[in-house]
Amino acid sequence: MLRYPVTLDTDDMENTGILVECPDIPCMHSVGFTVDEALREAVDGLESAIEIYFDEHRPVPMPSKPSRGQKTVALSLLVAAKVLLHNEMLAQGVKKAELARRLNIAPPSVERIFSARHKTRIETVEAAMRCLGKSFNLEVAA
Repeated sequence: MLRYPVTLDTDDMENTGILVECPDIPCMHSVGFTVDEALREAVDGLESAIEIYFDEHRPVPMPSKPSRGQKTVALSLLVAAKVLLHNEMLAQGVKKAELARRLNIAPPSVERIFSARHKTRIETVEAAMRCLGKSFNLEVAA
């Protein structure tokens, strides 16, 4: 799973919320009234920011190591897999149309793979990664 370190600051403009930012994903911003709410909202903010990277065909930065005690926001397993697939496609210079051809699926189906909010089957993302000659390695961490 990809866990991004975040910073939490009180919102000075309104003094009513906690602003969440992600140093690794500069376009990610989120707000909540409590720390827990701010971190929950940050997941949505992170997914929205990742969609920008997908749309602009830019590699999604990998998370840096958090400082001791620093809060982190984790992507779901599915969204993390999509990020890794996206970055691998860019690294290999494979376009979405080529991936659709390799998977033998319609191009709109490939577009849905690269929506952080679309509930793509993990098997589909796994098959796409195999088309690039790669695979996922899943581990259980503490």
